[in-house]
Amino acid sequence: MKRAIYFILAVLVLVSCEETGDLTATKPPGTVAETATPIFEGVFEPTQGISVTGNVKIYLEGGSYKLDFENLAISDGPDLKVYLSTAPFPQGFVNLGNFNVNNVYTIPSGVAVEQYSHVLIHCQQYNHLFAYAALQAIP
Repeated sequence: MKRAIYFILAVLVLVSCEETGDLTATKPPGTVAETATPIFEGVFEPTQGISVTGNVKIYLEGGSYKLDFENLAISDGPDLKVYLSTAPFPQGFVNLGNFNVNNVYTIPSGVAVEQYSHVLIHCQQYNHLFAYAALQAIP
């Protein structure tokens, strides 16, 4: 009986983060100042059962770091968050907030951006990683 209950719970957790649609939108013009300097970039990779395409860039703009998505399309899911992480999974991460493809995220001033190697899109509610992008310095 316990095995049946655990099996049902496991199936519910896996099914709850299944693909239900695409979060795809065009970005409004001027979301990052044209004078901003791109310093890091990455290409998103999906995890099992997730569909994703697109890039991420981190800019230096007026003394602040900004994270912006480019041409991003990803499977829909509940409670998606954007993380800066020290690994391609949630480890030593900074939660930048709720995921919205149109948002430009200001990275808190106390965060040493160069110490983070990945940007993640993560379903916090079910602890399921949707996509990750390894950051590379832009020369």
